[in-house]
Amino acid sequence: QVIKREGTGTESPMIGDRVFVHYTGWLLDGTKFDSSLDRKDKFSFDLGKGRHGSWVGRIGSEVGISCNKQKPYSQALVSVGRSCITLCLFPQIELFEFRGEDLTEDEDGGIIRRIQTRGEGYARPNDGAIVDVILKGYYNDRVFDERELQFEIGEGENLDLPCGLEKTIQRMEKGEHSIVYLKPSYAFGSVGKEKFQIPPHAELKYEIHLKSFEKAKESWEMNLEEKLEQSTIVKERGTVYFKGGKYKQAVLQYKKIVSWLEYESSLSSEEAQKALPLRLASHLNLAMCHLKLQAFSAAIESCNKALALDSNNEKGLFRRGEAHLAVNDFELARADFQKVLQLYPSNKAAKAQLAICQQRIRKQLAREKKLYANMFERLAEEDRKAKAEVAAGDRNSDIEMKDEQKNSVAGSQAQVETEA
Repeated sequence: QVIKREGTGTESPMIGDRVFVHYTGWLLDGTKFDSSLDRKDKFSFDLGKGRHGSWVGRIGSEVGISCNKQKPYSQALVSVGRSCITLCLFPQIELFEFRGEDLTEDEDGGIIRRIQTRGEGYARPNDGAIVDVILKGYYNDRVFDERELQFEIGEGENLDLPCGLEKTIQRMEKGEHSIVYLKPSYAFGSVGKEKFQIPPHAELKYEIHLKSFEKAKESWEMNLEEKLEQSTIVKERGTVYFKGGKYKQAVLQYKKIVSWLEYESSLSSEEAQKALPLRLASHLNLAMCHLKLQAFSAAIESCNKALALDSNNEKGLFRRGEAHLAVNDFELARADFQKVLQLYPSNKAAKAQLAICQQRIRKQLAREKKLYANMFERLAEEDRKAKAEVAAGDRNSDIEMKDEQKNSVAGSQAQVETEA
């Protein structure tokens, strides 16, 4: 690789960055056989992944690369659909732009990672893995957090780590050094972190080194006894989080129970009886967490799963009613609260919610009645105006017709007199 022109700026692309380039390929005899510049179509790829190599320049830099028949052209920099070139080549490449890797599911730019040093192997920490990390957090170039930690993935909030940092660690390999940029929703959000003097809606930067990790057992690696034992442990842990107002952390714990027991097949009747209370409790507790987080659709879904296990469950019916009421599905909410009172007449909370439901239904009916009345009045008024316009048009037509008849008669008399 030969740098033909130096670029601008202070940063160069890192492993995993998406780079945008123009390239031109030349043969030894000076024949140009390929050019993205001629097509006016920049070529992009993820640097350092697959067959694409590294880059030492900055934006605007231009390099030349020579490759022979032992090194395919596609491996020298880019893949252009050629598996091997048997002649010596001199690709010429110009770098225009590079971006870090977006680790968010929705690709909303909330978590951007840039790999400084690649890790080893292909394994990555999973949920529940024990990780050893060294981290340094920055806010506006101020270091606010610098620690070496060992913790379980899913427990980061207890250590004042933002959720985006844990998501990043789960995408890292052992020994990897990375820089990660977090948008507010993946950092400390609208609340900030007083402990670190981080204001609300702050964007953060972290340097992370994943020294080592020990993966947690996957569901398929555990027998039923292990699953039941771990489910009991994480259920208690989720309850502690819930009581502490850490609803997102509680959700992660209850979801583990669902993942371990929901699709367990070939259970004996005795085993099913042991698993049922844990499954039911996980769905009911998830519903309560979702209500606290105002994720009402998720709350309804969790209640439905709980009621599939116990159709007359008091908490399942009541919490589903609350979720329906929160999204203004008053009829569905009323049906749930009525069923609670039918099965459990002493439930005072259901009586109160039912009264609220009926009051809102009456208000809704009144609004709809007023809306329809206004609509019908408006339509009637428009109909009257239309009829008046038609009637006015008919009168004008009659007058015009009479005038035409008079003119015709006068004209005929004049013609007769002329002829006479």
